Amino acid sequence: MTTPSFRTKLDDRGLLRVGGPDRVDFLQGLITNDVAAIPAGTARYAWLLTPQGRFLHEMIVRDDGDSLLLDVEAARRDDLLKRLTRFRLRAKVELADVTSDFSVWAGWGAPRDATEWPELAIHHPDPRLDALGSRALLPAGADLHANATRDDWDLHRLTVGVPDGSRDCPVEDALAVESNLDLLHGVAWDKGCYVGQELTARTHFRALVKKRLAPVVIDGDAPSFGAILSDASGKELGEMRSSNRGRGLALLRTDAINGDVTLHAGTAKLTVQRPDWLITHG
Repeated sequence: MTTPSFRTKLDDRGLLRVGGPDRVDFLQGLITNDVAAIPAGTARYAWLLTPQGRFLHEMIVRDDGDSLLLDVEAARRDDLLKRLTRFRLRAKVELADVTSDFSVWAGWGAPRDATEWPELAIHHPDPRLDALGSRALLPAGADLHANATRDDWDLHRLTVGVPDGSRDCPVEDALAVESNLDLLHGVAWDKGCYVGQELTARTHFRALVKKRLAPVVIDGDAPSFGAILSDASGKELGEMRSSNRGRGLALLRTDAINGDVTLHAGTAKLTVQRPDWLITHG
């Protein structure tokens, strides 16, 4: 049987280009992953953090040979561009918003990067998880049939347990390791300094992780973002994040992720569906 393959356009994603001879060194000192180690034509997942190690922006960074392309949240790309511009100082770096030049697509349901993309597409495996499939950039105006919806993609990424930027990670609040950035190949522990490194490294190496994002199945009306999730006795075990069609993500205590517990929020009941890749400690 042939594995089905789905693809859809992600209108909620934007694209920034970082060019110039200092582009690698510039980003290397800012984001969580190792920009210098990205082979040409592939990509890495990364975050930009506050100096206190809290979430600011997520990105999929692709090395396009003579520039770096940042696949980012479209609604927040202006803020990211302003922040990068402030960091530029005297670096020989060119920053540009090229969202209007491309469309961002996701493909899944087939072996990693086996989605059939047209020859003009710039594509690569999704760097976070094999199960997420592949990403592609198509020139603006390119004709490509989508055989799935953005809602289908949202359900897929919730089912496998992957956060979607600020929809799951509150800005200036979420911690990288609690949000599974380490398990989604978004942190290089052996690179040099970057903004927010101290808290991120301390949380990881001292095993201070008490909570993590985890996928849940929802029976009933989905709790709103931030809703408290408790056990049957009323003990608080976590908070709700995004949801769609009976699936969701929640920031939970690790004992709730590892245990056989039913979570409650109002009339809804939630059960954890921990994927194999979600390794917890405690």
